[in-house]
Amino acid sequence: MRTVTLKRVVVTGLGALTPIGNDVNTFWNNMKAGVSGAGPITKFDTTEFKTKFACEVKGFEVEKYMEKKEARKMDCFTQYAMVAAQEAVIDAGLDKEGIDKTKIGVIWASGNGGMLTFEEQIVEFTQANFVPKFNPFFIPKLICDIAAGQIAMKYGFMGVNFCTVSACASSTSALVDAFNYIRLGKANAIVAGGSEAPVTRAGIAGFNALKALSTRNEDHTSASRPFDVDRDGFVMGEGAGAIILEEYEHAIARGATIYGEMIGGAMTCDAYHLTATHPEGMGARLGMEQALEDAEIATTDVDYINSHTTSTPVGDLSELKAIVTAFGDHAQKLNISATKSMTGHLLGAAGAIEAIACIKATQEDIIPPTINTTVLGEGIPTNLNLTLGKAQHRTVNVAMSNTFGFGGHNAIVIFKKYKTN
Repeated sequence: MRTVTLKRVVVTGLGALTPIGNDVNTFWNNMKAGVSGAGPITKFDTTEFKTKFACEVKGFEVEKYMEKKEARKMDCFTQYAMVAAQEAVIDAGLDKEGIDKTKIGVIWASGNGGMLTFEEQIVEFTQANFVPKFNPFFIPKLICDIAAGQIAMKYGFMGVNFCTVSACASSTSALVDAFNYIRLGKANAIVAGGSEAPVTRAGIAGFNALKALSTRNEDHTSASRPFDVDRDGFVMGEGAGAIILEEYEHAIARGATIYGEMIGGAMTCDAYHLTATHPEGMGARLGMEQALEDAEIATTDVDYINSHTTSTPVGDLSELKAIVTAFGDHAQKLNISATKSMTGHLLGAAGAIEAIACIKATQEDIIPPTINTTVLGEGIPTNLNLTLGKAQHRTVNVAMSNTFGFGGHNAIVIFKKYKTN
């Protein structure tokens, strides 16, 4: 029987392009300050739409990052991916000479891929009376896996390369996969993360049809109100998050800066409903328990949970039920915060962005807040620390991030404060 000694996996690079900051430092500083990224939609005329606001990336000029010729071959979700990945790769020093790129991979997520590309091409198709004269880049711009390929081609990374698609759990799934590849010795480092560009006519109309989006059009900056009695749906977000996961000895040997350590992860399924989470949070609870087991830690070791909480009546409550069941009495000693109240819901990119928040929390011993919650909704426990209103300082040795997606997908990751031996 083959025996495998699992390797340590550390974080050596971070990249972010979000509605509250176009780089990691800006994003994190705004998150700590409780800044909302919500505003009126600028990408199209919203006159006929029930929801007229979103958390858009602001001030993004693709020409600052790549040639226009290259940008035209990419959907916005891939452009976002390239920007976040570039920050992370440079941060980690993986762009330097002398690195074995055959053992560096890319596992990149997107729940929807090239939504704008699809929308624009179908509009042209119908306006042309269905004459099939398509842009030759239609398919390469559309497919979810293309961002992983583009990142690899830019840097010459020839290791494992694929895309994870599990709706809003997608980029957390990418992190779990990357973690497992590295600790099994199948890669030295992996660019893991996700990107999403769903602020399109089809994206907003589609989620409106599901009654998933907030319609608080006159009060958009406080529309995402997790756990609140008046919560009425999530606020659409967009952007990308990238994390360089690396084998510990490889990172040490090349003198990399280490930001934290990934120690566990798990993926489960509710097997319950197309779009709703299990009302008692059974799949989420199972995922958290499996992640703790994978990390070989006790519930009492966890200090902070970045909750998936999207500001929906059912989902917010079911997640807290899952946390209380999984953590028992220790649930009251945790800090829990719902950072989508600031960033909006980045769908397939949400997990990567929220994992970055967990890593930064372990670095700085600060918990980002849950904003906009004024009165707790029915059934929301009053004895939990939901980090309401402003950031809180506490020692954060271990942080967990939860993400759940349509189809019942659950993905959970756990990060630990890095301490030099």
